[in-house]
Amino acid sequence: MGSNKLKAIYTFLMTLAIVIVLNVLGSFVYTTFDLTEDKRFSITDPTKKLLNNLKEDVVVKIYLAGELPAGVKRLQKSTVELLDGFKSYSSRIDYEIENPLGGTPEEDNAAKKFLGEQFIFPNNLIVKGAEENRELLFYTYANLSYQGRNIPVNLVAKEGGGLSDYDINNSINLLEFKFADAINKLLTGIKPNIAFVRGHGELNDGQTASFRNALKTRFRIGYYNLDSTTHVSNDVDLLIVAKPTETFPIKHKFQLDQYIMNGGKVIWLLDKMAVNLDSLKRAPTVIPHDYPLDLDDLLFNYGARIQPNLLLDLQCTQIELAIDAKGTRDKFDWFFHPVITPQSDHPIVKSLDGVNLYFPSTIDTIRTKSYVKKTPLLESTESTKIQRSPIELSFNILRNVPPSSQWNKGKFTTGLLLEGIFDSEYNGRVTDEMQSLLKNINQPFKAKSEDNKMLVVSDGDIIKNLINPQNNSPLPLGFNQWSGYTFANENFLINSIEYMLDDANLFAARGKEVKLRRLNTKKATEERGFWQILNILVPLFLLVLFGIVFTLVRRRKFNR
Repeated sequence: MGSNKLKAIYTFLMTLAIVIVLNVLGSFVYTTFDLTEDKRFSITDPTKKLLNNLKEDVVVKIYLAGELPAGVKRLQKSTVELLDGFKSYSSRIDYEIENPLGGTPEEDNAAKKFLGEQFIFPNNLIVKGAEENRELLFYTYANLSYQGRNIPVNLVAKEGGGLSDYDINNSINLLEFKFADAINKLLTGIKPNIAFVRGHGELNDGQTASFRNALKTRFRIGYYNLDSTTHVSNDVDLLIVAKPTETFPIKHKFQLDQYIMNGGKVIWLLDKMAVNLDSLKRAPTVIPHDYPLDLDDLLFNYGARIQPNLLLDLQCTQIELAIDAKGTRDKFDWFFHPVITPQSDHPIVKSLDGVNLYFPSTIDTIRTKSYVKKTPLLESTESTKIQRSPIELSFNILRNVPPSSQWNKGKFTTGLLLEGIFDSEYNGRVTDEMQSLLKNINQPFKAKSEDNKMLVVSDGDIIKNLINPQNNSPLPLGFNQWSGYTFANENFLINSIEYMLDDANLFAARGKEVKLRRLNTKKATEERGFWQILNILVPLFLLVLFGIVFTLVRRRKFNR
Protein backbone atom coordinates (compact mmCIF):
# COMPACT_ATOMS: atom_id res chain seq x y z
CA MET A 1 0.00 0.00 0.00
CA GLY A 2 2.85 2.35 0.95
CA SER A 3 4.66 1.51 -2.29
CA ASN A 4 1.61 2.50 -4.38
CA LYS A 5 1.33 5.78 -2.48
CA LEU A 6 5.00 6.65 -3.10
CA LYS A 7 4.60 5.71 -6.76
CA ALA A 8 1.57 8.05 -7.10
CA ILE A 9 3.47 10.92 -5.45
CA TYR A 10 6.45 10.31 -7.71
CA THR A 11 4.22 10.36 -10.84
CA PHE A 12 2.55 13.59 -9.70
CA LEU A 13 5.88 15.34 -9.07
CA MET A 14 7.27 14.22 -12.45
CA THR A 15 4.16 15.49 -14.25
CA LEU A 16 4.35 18.81 -12.40
CA ALA A 17 8.05 19.17 -13.29
CA ILE A 18 7.37 18.50 -16.98
CA VAL A 19 4.56 21.09 -17.05
CA ILE A 20 6.81 23.71 -15.39
CA VAL A 21 9.69 23.04 -17.83
CA LEU A 22 7.35 23.28 -20.86
CA ASN A 23 5.96 26.59 -19.59
CA VAL A 24 9.44 28.00 -19.06
CA LEU A 25 10.50 26.92 -22.55
CA GLY A 26 7.27 28.32 -23.97
CA SER A 27 8.12 31.77 -22.62
CA PHE A 28 11.27 31.78 -24.77
CA VAL A 29 10.07 29.88 -27.82
CA TYR A 30 6.82 31.05 -29.45
CA THR A 31 5.18 29.26 -32.32
CA THR A 32 1.74 28.90 -33.81
CA PHE A 33 0.05 26.40 -36.09
CA ASP A 34 -2.32 27.91 -38.62
CA LEU A 35 -4.92 25.25 -39.38
CA THR A 36 -7.40 27.65 -41.03
CA GLU A 37 -8.30 27.04 -44.68
CA ASP A 38 -7.45 30.61 -45.77
CA LYS A 39 -4.25 30.81 -43.62
CA ARG A 40 -5.54 33.95 -41.95
CA PHE A 41 -2.97 33.76 -39.12
CA SER A 42 0.08 33.17 -41.37
CA ILE A 43 2.61 35.90 -42.14
CA THR A 44 4.09 36.08 -45.66
CA ASP A 45 7.83 35.51 -46.13
CA PRO A 46 8.69 39.10 -47.24
CA THR A 47 7.04 40.43 -44.07
CA LYS A 48 8.97 37.96 -41.90
CA LYS A 49 12.21 39.09 -43.52
CA LEU A 50 11.28 42.72 -42.88
CA LEU A 51 10.52 42.08 -39.20
CA ASN A 52 13.82 40.23 -38.71
CA ASN A 53 15.70 43.32 -39.95
CA LEU A 54 14.37 45.64 -37.23
CA LYS A 55 17.20 47.18 -35.21
CA GLU A 56 15.07 49.29 -32.86
CA ASP A 57 11.53 49.18 -31.48
CA VAL A 58 8.55 49.97 -33.67
CA VAL A 59 5.87 51.51 -31.44
CA VAL A 60 2.31 51.16 -32.72
CA LYS A 61 -0.50 53.26 -31.27
CA ILE A 62 -3.85 51.80 -32.30
CA TYR A 63 -6.57 54.45 -32.29
CA LEU A 64 -9.36 51.90 -32.33
CA ALA A 65 -11.11 51.87 -28.97
CA GLY A 66 -14.19 53.14 -27.16
CA GLU A 67 -17.73 52.68 -28.45
CA LEU A 68 -17.37 50.84 -31.75
CA PRO A 69 -19.76 49.14 -34.19
CA ALA A 70 -19.67 45.32 -34.09
CA GLY A 71 -17.77 45.06 -37.37
CA VAL A 72 -15.12 47.53 -36.25
CA LYS A 73 -14.61 45.50 -33.07
CA ARG A 74 -13.83 42.54 -35.32
CA LEU A 75 -11.28 44.72 -37.11
CA GLN A 76 -9.78 45.70 -33.74
CA LYS A 77 -9.44 42.04 -32.75
CA SER A 78 -7.82 41.15 -36.09
CA THR A 79 -5.37 44.05 -35.74
CA VAL A 80 -4.27 42.85 -32.31
CA GLU A 81 -3.96 39.25 -33.57
CA LEU A 82 -1.80 40.42 -36.48
CA LEU A 83 0.54 42.46 -34.28
CA ASP A 84 0.81 39.51 -31.86
CA GLY A 85 1.86 37.48 -34.90
CA PHE A 86 4.43 40.16 -35.78
CA LYS A 87 5.79 39.96 -32.22
CA SER A 88 6.38 36.23 -32.65
CA TYR A 89 8.94 37.08 -35.36
CA SER A 90 10.39 40.21 -33.76
CA SER A 91 10.54 41.39 -30.18
CA ARG A 92 10.92 44.91 -31.60
CA ILE A 93 7.15 45.28 -32.12
CA ASP A 94 5.31 47.03 -29.30
CA TYR A 95 1.70 48.21 -29.44
CA GLU A 96 -0.98 49.83 -27.31
CA ILE A 97 -4.66 50.58 -27.88
CA GLU A 98 -5.81 54.11 -27.19
CA ASN A 99 -9.14 55.94 -27.39
CA PRO A 100 -8.45 59.57 -28.40
CA LEU A 101 -12.06 60.56 -27.69
CA GLY A 102 -12.39 59.29 -24.14
CA GLY A 103 -12.07 62.61 -22.31
CA THR A 104 -13.93 65.90 -21.87
CA PRO A 105 -15.22 67.82 -24.91
CA GLU A 106 -12.24 70.16 -24.67
CA GLU A 107 -9.79 67.24 -24.51
CA ASP A 108 -11.53 65.50 -27.44
CA ASN A 109 -11.33 68.65 -29.57
CA ALA A 110 -7.65 69.06 -28.77
CA ALA A 111 -7.05 65.39 -29.67
CA LYS A 112 -8.90 65.76 -32.98
CA LYS A 113 -6.84 68.83 -33.85
CA PHE A 114 -3.56 67.11 -32.93
CA LEU A 115 -4.37 63.97 -34.92
CA GLY A 116 -5.71 65.99 -37.86
CA GLU A 117 -2.30 67.62 -38.22
CA GLN A 118 -0.94 64.10 -38.73
CA PHE A 119 -3.60 63.33 -41.39
CA ILE A 120 -5.52 61.11 -38.95
CA PHE A 121 -9.24 61.81 -39.14
CA PRO A 122 -12.25 60.26 -37.34
CA ASN A 123 -14.96 58.15 -38.94
CA ASN A 124 -18.43 59.64 -38.59
CA LEU A 125 -21.19 57.02 -38.55
CA ILE A 126 -24.92 57.60 -38.08
CA VAL A 127 -26.43 54.86 -35.91
CA LYS A 128 -30.17 54.36 -36.26
CA GLY A 129 -32.00 53.93 -32.95
CA ALA A 130 -35.56 53.05 -32.01
CA GLU A 131 -36.49 56.67 -31.26
CA GLU A 132 -33.76 58.76 -32.87
CA ASN A 133 -30.53 58.52 -34.79
CA ARG A 134 -27.25 59.38 -33.13
CA GLU A 135 -23.78 60.22 -34.34
CA LEU A 136 -20.98 57.79 -33.53
CA LEU A 137 -17.49 59.21 -33.85
CA PHE A 138 -14.49 56.89 -33.72
CA TYR A 139 -11.00 56.46 -35.18
CA THR A 140 -9.80 53.57 -37.34
CA TYR A 141 -6.11 54.46 -37.54
CA ALA A 142 -2.79 53.27 -36.21
CA ASN A 143 0.29 55.46 -35.88
CA LEU A 144 3.71 53.79 -36.23
CA SER A 145 6.90 55.31 -34.79
CA TYR A 146 10.48 54.26 -35.47
CA GLN A 147 13.70 56.18 -34.82
CA GLY A 148 11.82 59.45 -34.43
CA ARG A 149 9.82 59.00 -37.63
CA ASN A 150 6.05 58.53 -37.75
CA ILE A 151 3.60 57.24 -40.32
CA PRO A 152 -0.21 56.89 -39.99
CA VAL A 153 -2.07 53.84 -41.30
CA ASN A 154 -5.79 53.85 -42.03
CA LEU A 155 -6.99 50.39 -40.98
CA VAL A 156 -10.19 50.70 -43.03
CA ALA A 157 -9.93 50.05 -46.76
CA LYS A 158 -12.93 52.25 -47.56
CA GLU A 159 -12.95 56.02 -47.13
CA GLY A 160 -16.06 57.41 -45.39
CA GLY A 161 -19.64 56.17 -45.39
CA GLY A 162 -21.11 53.12 -43.71
CA LEU A 163 -18.96 50.06 -43.13
CA SER A 164 -20.55 46.83 -44.33
CA ASP A 165 -19.34 43.32 -43.48
CA TYR A 166 -17.67 43.26 -46.89
CA ASP A 167 -15.80 46.51 -46.15
CA ILE A 168 -14.61 45.20 -42.77
CA ASN A 169 -13.53 41.88 -44.26
CA ASN A 170 -11.64 43.65 -47.05
CA SER A 171 -9.93 45.82 -44.42
CA ILE A 172 -8.85 42.72 -42.49
CA ASN A 173 -7.42 41.24 -45.69
CA LEU A 174 -5.20 44.29 -46.14
CA LEU A 175 -3.91 44.65 -42.57
CA GLU A 176 -0.63 42.77 -43.03
CA PHE A 177 0.25 44.68 -46.20
CA LYS A 178 -0.59 48.06 -44.66
CA PHE A 179 1.53 47.49 -41.54
CA ALA A 180 4.41 45.85 -43.44
CA ASP A 181 4.45 48.66 -46.00
CA ALA A 182 4.47 51.32 -43.26
CA ILE A 183 7.30 49.56 -41.38
CA ASN A 184 9.31 49.29 -44.61
CA LYS A 185 8.94 53.03 -45.24
CA LEU A 186 10.02 53.76 -41.66
CA LEU A 187 13.03 51.47 -42.05
CA THR A 188 14.30 53.09 -45.23
CA GLY A 189 13.61 56.56 -43.88
CA ILE A 190 13.34 57.90 -47.43
CA LYS A 191 10.02 58.66 -49.04
CA PRO A 192 9.86 57.83 -52.75
CA ASN A 193 9.63 60.86 -55.05
CA ILE A 194 6.53 61.18 -57.23
CA ALA A 195 6.24 63.98 -59.77
CA PHE A 196 3.35 65.24 -61.90
CA VAL A 197 4.38 66.11 -65.44
CA ARG A 198 3.71 69.73 -66.43
CA GLY A 199 3.73 71.73 -69.66
CA HIS A 200 1.09 70.03 -71.82
CA GLY A 201 -2.23 71.26 -70.43
CA GLU A 202 -2.40 68.68 -67.65
CA LEU A 203 -4.86 68.86 -64.74
CA ASN A 204 -4.11 71.78 -62.39
CA ASP A 205 -3.28 71.69 -58.67
CA GLY A 206 -6.87 72.07 -57.51
CA GLN A 207 -8.08 69.21 -59.70
CA THR A 208 -5.51 66.78 -58.25
CA ALA A 209 -5.45 68.16 -54.69
CA SER A 210 -7.38 65.27 -53.13
CA PHE A 211 -5.01 62.65 -54.53
CA ARG A 212 -1.88 64.62 -53.67
CA ASN A 213 -3.12 65.03 -50.09
CA ALA A 214 -3.64 61.25 -49.88
CA LEU A 215 -0.03 60.69 -50.98
CA LYS A 216 1.64 63.22 -48.66
CA THR A 217 2.15 60.92 -45.68
CA ARG A 218 3.91 58.25 -47.76
CA PHE A 219 5.61 60.03 -50.65
CA ARG A 220 7.33 63.26 -51.62
CA ILE A 221 5.16 65.03 -54.17
CA GLY A 222 6.41 67.48 -56.78
CA TYR A 223 6.14 68.61 -60.40
CA TYR A 224 8.35 68.17 -63.46
CA ASN A 225 8.14 70.65 -66.29
CA LEU A 226 9.86 69.00 -69.24
CA ASP A 227 10.45 72.42 -70.83
CA SER A 228 12.69 73.56 -68.00
CA THR A 229 14.98 70.54 -67.97
CA THR A 230 17.04 68.43 -70.35
CA HIS A 231 16.24 65.08 -68.74
CA VAL A 232 14.16 63.50 -66.00
CA SER A 233 16.32 62.92 -62.94
CA ASN A 234 16.80 59.40 -61.62
CA ASP A 235 15.81 60.79 -58.23
CA VAL A 236 12.21 60.77 -59.46
CA ASP A 237 10.85 57.29 -58.73
CA LEU A 238 7.56 57.68 -60.59
CA LEU A 239 5.99 60.14 -63.01
CA ILE A 240 2.25 60.77 -63.37
CA VAL A 241 0.98 62.12 -66.69
CA ALA A 242 -2.49 63.38 -65.67
CA LYS A 243 -4.80 64.21 -68.58
CA PRO A 244 -2.61 66.26 -70.92
CA THR A 245 -4.43 68.16 -73.67
CA GLU A 246 -1.53 69.53 -75.74
CA THR A 247 1.16 68.04 -77.96
CA PHE A 248 4.32 66.45 -76.53
CA PRO A 249 7.27 67.61 -78.65
CA ILE A 250 9.91 65.06 -79.65
CA LYS A 251 12.45 66.31 -77.09
CA HIS A 252 9.92 65.73 -74.26
CA LYS A 253 9.07 62.27 -75.56
CA PHE A 254 12.77 61.46 -75.76
CA GLN A 255 13.21 62.52 -72.13
CA LEU A 256 10.34 60.27 -71.07
CA ASP A 257 11.65 57.39 -73.16
CA GLN A 258 15.15 57.52 -71.66
CA TYR A 259 13.69 57.96 -68.17
CA ILE A 260 11.80 54.67 -68.68
CA MET A 261 14.87 52.96 -70.17
CA ASN A 262 16.81 53.89 -67.01
CA GLY A 263 14.22 52.36 -64.67
CA GLY A 264 11.73 55.20 -64.20
CA LYS A 265 8.07 54.28 -63.75
CA VAL A 266 5.23 56.14 -65.48
CA ILE A 267 1.47 56.23 -64.94
CA TRP A 268 -0.25 57.42 -68.12
CA LEU A 269 -3.76 58.82 -67.46
CA LEU A 270 -4.83 59.88 -70.95
CA ASP A 271 -8.03 61.05 -72.58
CA LYS A 272 -8.11 60.17 -76.25
CA MET A 273 -11.25 62.16 -77.11
CA ALA A 274 -11.84 65.81 -76.12
CA VAL A 275 -15.30 65.65 -74.59
CA ASN A 276 -16.99 66.37 -71.25
CA LEU A 277 -20.46 67.02 -69.87
CA ASP A 278 -20.03 70.80 -69.90
CA SER A 279 -19.44 70.82 -73.65
CA LEU A 280 -22.62 68.76 -74.15
CA LYS A 281 -24.66 71.16 -72.02
CA ARG A 282 -23.49 74.15 -74.06
CA ALA A 283 -24.48 72.72 -77.46
CA PRO A 284 -27.20 70.32 -78.59
CA THR A 285 -24.68 68.22 -80.54
CA VAL A 286 -20.93 67.80 -80.09
CA ILE A 287 -18.41 66.09 -82.36
CA PRO A 288 -15.35 65.47 -80.15
CA HIS A 289 -11.91 65.61 -81.72
CA ASP A 290 -8.78 63.69 -80.74
CA TYR A 291 -6.42 65.39 -78.33
CA PRO A 292 -3.22 66.10 -80.34
CA LEU A 293 -0.93 64.44 -77.76
CA ASP A 294 1.31 62.63 -80.25
CA LEU A 295 2.05 59.88 -77.70
CA ASP A 296 0.68 56.98 -79.76
CA ASP A 297 4.12 55.95 -81.07
CA LEU A 298 5.58 55.72 -77.53
CA LEU A 299 2.70 53.69 -76.12
CA PHE A 300 2.55 51.47 -79.23
CA ASN A 301 6.23 50.66 -78.82
CA TYR A 302 5.72 49.79 -75.12
CA GLY A 303 2.74 47.50 -75.86
CA ALA A 304 -0.48 49.57 -75.64
CA ARG A 305 -2.74 51.51 -77.97
CA ILE A 306 -5.64 53.74 -76.91
CA GLN A 307 -8.32 53.64 -79.58
CA PRO A 308 -10.07 56.82 -80.84
CA ASN A 309 -13.47 55.74 -79.56
CA LEU A 310 -15.79 56.00 -76.57
CA LEU A 311 -16.92 53.09 -74.42
CA LEU A 312 -20.54 52.83 -73.29
CA ASP A 313 -21.49 50.38 -70.53
CA LEU A 314 -24.86 49.53 -68.99
CA GLN A 315 -23.10 49.42 -65.60
CA CYS A 316 -22.68 53.14 -65.12
CA THR A 317 -23.45 56.11 -62.88
CA GLN A 318 -26.24 58.61 -63.37
CA ILE A 319 -26.32 62.30 -64.25
CA GLU A 320 -28.95 64.88 -63.36
CA LEU A 321 -30.62 66.99 -66.05
CA ALA A 322 -33.50 69.44 -66.33
CA ILE A 323 -36.50 67.80 -68.05
CA ASP A 324 -38.80 70.80 -68.59
CA ALA A 325 -38.86 74.58 -68.85
CA LYS A 326 -39.64 74.89 -65.12
CA GLY A 327 -36.26 73.42 -64.26
CA THR A 328 -37.59 70.11 -62.93
CA ARG A 329 -34.64 67.76 -62.69
CA ASP A 330 -34.36 64.00 -62.98
CA LYS A 331 -31.59 61.42 -63.01
CA PHE A 332 -30.63 59.26 -65.98
CA ASP A 333 -28.16 56.44 -66.55
CA TRP A 334 -25.20 57.97 -68.39
CA PHE A 335 -23.54 55.11 -70.26
CA PHE A 336 -20.39 57.17 -70.97
CA HIS A 337 -19.56 57.11 -67.20
CA PRO A 338 -19.03 53.37 -66.60
CA VAL A 339 -18.42 51.83 -63.20
CA ILE A 340 -15.57 49.36 -63.57
CA THR A 341 -15.77 46.59 -60.96
CA PRO A 342 -12.42 44.73 -61.05
CA GLN A 343 -12.72 40.95 -61.37
CA SER A 344 -9.00 40.19 -61.51
CA ASP A 345 -7.07 38.52 -58.68
CA HIS A 346 -4.13 40.84 -59.28
CA PRO A 347 -3.12 42.40 -55.94
CA ILE A 348 -3.65 45.95 -57.25
CA VAL A 349 -7.38 45.41 -57.76
CA LYS A 350 -8.20 42.34 -55.68
CA SER A 351 -11.30 43.02 -53.53
CA LEU A 352 -11.38 46.60 -54.83
CA ASP A 353 -14.66 48.50 -55.03
CA GLY A 354 -15.92 49.95 -58.30
CA VAL A 355 -13.90 52.62 -60.14
CA ASN A 356 -15.84 55.44 -61.82
CA LEU A 357 -14.55 56.53 -65.24
CA TYR A 358 -15.66 59.45 -67.44
CA PHE A 359 -15.78 59.08 -71.25
CA PRO A 360 -13.09 56.36 -71.38
CA SER A 361 -11.77 54.79 -74.57
CA THR A 362 -10.70 51.19 -75.09
CA ILE A 363 -7.09 49.96 -74.91
CA ASP A 364 -5.58 47.33 -77.20
CA THR A 365 -2.46 45.32 -76.41
CA ILE A 366 0.36 45.34 -78.96
CA ARG A 367 3.01 42.71 -79.55
CA THR A 368 6.45 44.01 -78.57
CA LYS A 369 10.04 43.10 -79.52
CA SER A 370 11.01 42.20 -75.97
CA TYR A 371 8.70 40.35 -73.58
CA VAL A 372 6.20 42.61 -71.84
CA LYS A 373 3.50 41.12 -69.64
CA LYS A 374 0.18 42.87 -70.24
CA THR A 375 -2.37 42.63 -67.41
CA PRO A 376 -5.83 44.18 -67.81
CA LEU A 377 -6.69 45.74 -64.44
CA LEU A 378 -9.82 47.68 -65.38
CA GLU A 379 -12.30 45.91 -67.67
CA SER A 380 -15.88 46.75 -68.63
CA THR A 381 -18.81 44.39 -68.33
CA GLU A 382 -20.03 42.31 -71.27
CA SER A 383 -22.95 44.73 -71.84
CA THR A 384 -21.15 47.38 -73.84
CA LYS A 385 -21.31 49.45 -77.01
CA ILE A 386 -18.52 51.29 -78.84
CA GLN A 387 -18.80 54.61 -80.64
CA ARG A 388 -15.89 55.20 -83.00
CA SER A 389 -14.53 58.54 -84.17
CA PRO A 390 -15.97 60.64 -85.73
CA ILE A 391 -18.72 60.65 -83.07
CA GLU A 392 -21.83 62.80 -82.88
CA LEU A 393 -22.75 63.17 -79.22
CA SER A 394 -25.95 64.52 -77.68
CA PHE A 395 -28.39 63.77 -74.87
CA ASN A 396 -30.74 62.16 -77.40
CA ILE A 397 -29.37 58.76 -76.42
CA LEU A 398 -31.31 59.15 -73.16
CA ARG A 399 -34.57 59.36 -75.11
CA ASN A 400 -33.75 56.50 -77.47
CA VAL A 401 -31.80 53.96 -75.45
CA PRO A 402 -30.67 51.09 -77.72
CA PRO A 403 -32.36 47.76 -76.92
CA SER A 404 -30.49 45.35 -74.63
CA SER A 405 -29.77 43.04 -77.59
CA GLN A 406 -27.41 45.70 -78.99
CA TRP A 407 -25.33 45.91 -75.81
CA ASN A 408 -23.28 42.85 -76.73
CA LYS A 409 -19.77 43.98 -77.68
CA GLY A 410 -18.15 42.22 -74.72
CA LYS A 411 -15.41 43.23 -72.31
CA PHE A 412 -12.95 46.01 -73.08
CA THR A 413 -9.81 47.10 -71.25
CA THR A 414 -9.62 50.63 -69.85
CA GLY A 415 -6.67 50.14 -67.47
CA LEU A 416 -3.58 48.14 -68.52
CA LEU A 417 -0.49 47.23 -66.49
CA LEU A 418 2.70 46.66 -68.50
CA GLU A 419 5.61 44.76 -66.91
CA GLY A 420 8.82 43.63 -68.53
CA ILE A 421 11.64 44.91 -70.71
CA PHE A 422 10.76 47.98 -72.78
CA ASP A 423 12.53 48.84 -76.02
CA SER A 424 13.36 52.46 -76.76
CA GLU A 425 11.22 54.15 -79.40
CA TYR A 426 14.38 55.94 -80.60
CA ASN A 427 16.65 52.94 -81.07
CA GLY A 428 18.43 53.60 -84.40
CA ARG A 429 16.80 57.05 -84.66
CA VAL A 430 18.92 59.14 -82.30
CA THR A 431 19.46 62.57 -83.83
CA ASP A 432 22.49 64.80 -83.37
CA GLU A 433 20.42 67.00 -81.04
CA MET A 434 19.56 63.98 -78.91
CA GLN A 435 23.21 62.86 -78.81
CA SER A 436 24.27 66.35 -77.76
CA LEU A 437 21.66 66.37 -75.00
CA LEU A 438 22.87 63.00 -73.66
CA LYS A 439 26.49 64.14 -73.82
CA ASN A 440 25.72 67.26 -71.76
CA ILE A 441 24.25 65.17 -68.93
CA ASN A 442 26.97 62.50 -69.28
CA GLN A 443 24.39 59.79 -69.89
CA PRO A 444 24.73 57.21 -72.71
CA PHE A 445 21.77 56.34 -74.88
CA LYS A 446 19.97 53.27 -73.61
CA ALA A 447 18.11 51.12 -76.14
CA LYS A 448 16.50 48.68 -73.70
CA SER A 449 15.30 48.88 -70.11
CA GLU A 450 15.77 46.45 -67.26
CA ASP A 451 12.60 44.91 -65.79
CA ASN A 452 10.23 47.84 -65.42
CA LYS A 453 6.53 48.70 -64.99
CA MET A 454 4.06 51.25 -66.29
CA LEU A 455 0.31 51.77 -66.13
CA VAL A 456 -1.93 53.05 -68.93
CA VAL A 457 -5.50 54.24 -68.16
CA SER A 458 -7.71 55.58 -70.97
CA ASP A 459 -9.32 58.24 -68.78
CA GLY A 460 -7.51 61.26 -67.38
CA ASP A 461 -10.43 62.16 -65.12
CA ILE A 462 -9.84 59.07 -62.96
CA ILE A 463 -7.49 61.27 -60.87
CA LYS A 464 -9.58 64.44 -61.02
CA ASN A 465 -11.48 65.55 -57.90
CA LEU A 466 -14.51 67.81 -57.81
CA ILE A 467 -14.38 71.18 -56.04
CA ASN A 468 -16.83 72.13 -53.30
CA PRO A 469 -18.34 75.42 -54.58
CA GLN A 470 -19.16 76.61 -51.04
CA ASN A 471 -15.59 76.74 -49.73
CA ASN A 472 -13.56 75.98 -52.87
CA SER A 473 -12.05 72.89 -51.21
CA PRO A 474 -11.43 69.57 -53.00
CA LEU A 475 -13.98 66.81 -52.56
CA PRO A 476 -12.74 63.21 -52.02
CA LEU A 477 -11.34 61.62 -55.16
CA GLY A 478 -13.93 59.29 -56.66
CA PHE A 479 -16.88 61.16 -55.14
CA ASN A 480 -19.85 61.19 -57.51
CA GLN A 481 -21.96 64.30 -57.04
CA TRP A 482 -25.19 62.73 -58.28
CA SER A 483 -25.07 59.45 -56.37
CA GLY A 484 -23.27 60.82 -53.28
CA TYR A 485 -21.05 57.72 -53.35
CA THR A 486 -17.25 57.68 -53.24
CA PHE A 487 -15.80 55.17 -55.69
CA ALA A 488 -12.40 53.48 -55.36
CA ASN A 489 -10.49 55.73 -57.79
CA GLU A 490 -8.06 56.81 -55.07
CA ASN A 491 -7.40 53.29 -53.80
CA PHE A 492 -6.82 52.01 -57.34
CA LEU A 493 -4.21 54.66 -58.08
CA ILE A 494 -2.48 54.33 -54.71
CA ASN A 495 -2.38 50.53 -55.05
CA SER A 496 -0.86 50.93 -58.51
CA ILE A 497 1.86 53.24 -57.17
CA GLU A 498 2.61 50.95 -54.23
CA TYR A 499 2.86 47.94 -56.54
CA MET A 500 5.09 49.65 -59.07
CA LEU A 501 7.49 50.88 -56.36
CA ASP A 502 7.43 47.66 -54.31
CA ASP A 503 11.09 46.59 -54.33
CA ALA A 504 10.69 44.53 -51.12
CA ASN A 505 7.89 42.40 -52.63
CA LEU A 506 5.61 43.29 -49.70
CA PHE A 507 2.67 43.56 -52.08
CA ALA A 508 2.38 39.77 -51.89
CA ALA A 509 0.62 40.28 -48.55
CA ARG A 510 -2.15 42.17 -50.35
CA GLY A 511 -3.11 38.95 -52.12
CA LYS A 512 -4.17 37.30 -48.86
CA GLU A 513 -7.87 36.65 -48.55
CA VAL A 514 -9.81 35.99 -45.35
CA LYS A 515 -13.11 34.56 -46.51
CA LEU A 516 -16.31 36.01 -45.13
CA ARG A 517 -18.46 33.01 -44.25
CA ARG A 518 -22.03 34.18 -44.01
CA LEU A 519 -24.79 32.32 -42.19
CA ASN A 520 -27.49 30.89 -44.46
CA THR A 521 -30.41 32.63 -42.75
CA LYS A 522 -33.09 30.77 -44.75
CA LYS A 523 -31.63 27.37 -43.91
CA ALA A 524 -31.08 28.40 -40.28
CA THR A 525 -34.74 29.40 -39.94
CA GLU A 526 -36.04 26.21 -41.58
CA GLU A 527 -33.83 23.91 -39.47
CA ARG A 528 -34.00 25.88 -36.23
CA GLY A 529 -35.90 23.21 -34.29
CA PHE A 530 -33.57 20.42 -35.35
CA TRP A 531 -30.44 22.27 -34.24
CA GLN A 532 -32.01 23.31 -30.95
CA ILE A 533 -32.78 19.65 -30.16
CA LEU A 534 -29.32 18.60 -31.28
CA ASN A 535 -27.55 21.17 -29.11
CA ILE A 536 -29.73 20.89 -25.99
CA LEU A 537 -31.23 17.40 -25.73
CA VAL A 538 -28.40 15.34 -27.24
CA PRO A 539 -25.77 16.51 -24.70
CA LEU A 540 -28.25 15.75 -21.86
CA PHE A 541 -28.95 12.32 -23.31
CA LEU A 542 -25.22 11.56 -23.59
CA LEU A 543 -24.71 12.70 -19.99
CA VAL A 544 -27.49 10.42 -18.72
CA LEU A 545 -26.18 7.54 -20.82
CA PHE A 546 -22.69 8.03 -19.43
CA GLY A 547 -24.10 8.02 -15.86
CA ILE A 548 -25.97 4.78 -16.43
CA VAL A 549 -22.99 3.05 -18.02
CA PHE A 550 -20.64 4.30 -15.32
CA THR A 551 -22.99 3.06 -12.55
CA LEU A 552 -23.39 -0.38 -14.15
CA VAL A 553 -19.64 -0.77 -14.62
CA ARG A 554 -18.98 0.32 -11.02
CA ARG A 555 -21.57 -2.12 -9.60
CA ARG A 556 -20.19 -4.97 -11.64
CA LYS A 557 -16.66 -4.19 -10.47
CA PHE A 558 -17.52 -4.13 -6.76
CA ASN A 559 -19.88 -7.13 -6.98
CA ARG A 560 -16.86 -9.15 -8.06
